[in-house]
Amino acid sequence: MLRIVCYSTQGELTRGRSRITNELVALKEIHLDAEEGTPSTAIREISLMKELKHPNIVRLYDVIHTESKLMLVFEYMDLDLKKYMDSHGDRGALEPAVVRSFMWQLLKGTAFCHDNRVLHRDLKPQNLLINKKGELKLADFGLARAFGIPVNTFSNEVVTLWYRAPDVLLGSRTYSTSIDVWSAGCIMAEMISGIPLFRGRDNNDQLNQIIRILGTPDEATLRRIASESPEVQLRPFPRMTRIPWASLYPKAHPLGRLLLPRCCCTTIVQLALLLQHSTFSTSSFNSTPPADSTALPLFTSTLKS
Repeated sequence: MLRIVCYSTQGELTRGRSRITNELVALKEIHLDAEEGTPSTAIREISLMKELKHPNIVRLYDVIHTESKLMLVFEYMDLDLKKYMDSHGDRGALEPAVVRSFMWQLLKGTAFCHDNRVLHRDLKPQNLLINKKGELKLADFGLARAFGIPVNTFSNEVVTLWYRAPDVLLGSRTYSTSIDVWSAGCIMAEMISGIPLFRGRDNNDQLNQIIRILGTPDEATLRRIASESPEVQLRPFPRMTRIPWASLYPKAHPLGRLLLPRCCCTTIVQLALLLQHSTFSTSSFNSTPPADSTALPLFTSTLKS
């Protein structure tokens, strides 16, 4: 068991150092209810993260259990993607090479989850952590679930509103890996522009904002949702035409504009195909770190040729 010395706090995580290895770790403290015991979200997070070992998923080192609390010991990461965009981007927007590197890592980590039949269900910039090497890793699996295909028993109250897929916004309880892919597409758009793609105030407003950009759902999509989730009451939608991605993001790299519609769509997209996309066709990601010494270097990874 790790023996920890706590010395600062960052949100709900406390930073500590192992007396054995002297390395920094992140501590997530969960207080236990005297009557209800360990929260189901904590049990789920622990059980899944013990199985999910991947370079782009934050590593769970240990679990310390006392009568009053659980302490989850994670590998230490320096900041989340939201803070990175705020501090390193141009008004939040990142350089194309950085977007490409972070998207590659996000999709690799997410694909590993899906290959192991796990949905993250809450992908957003605050749940993507970055270290000084420029490595990006998925974190916070409190809402994650193991899944079968198809899934028809889940709640539709998943994923932070701005990153929530249309199926879920419409109330569908039958969904699969596409909800994580949608969230990844929204994150990519935010890295490109520095602004969240859809910023709804509530479910209906979020859905309306999606329709304004992507156009009215076609009849096939509506029939599929009605068939898979008969409890959903589909309302009439205004007739809207899709706005081209090139108009939304004129300064984005052309390959990025090709990848976005493959993420932000209402059909099931295989991450293996996204990872073979021409956006990631170079042999490696190399970038000279900015002159600002506080900026993080880019992750370098050997990709497919």
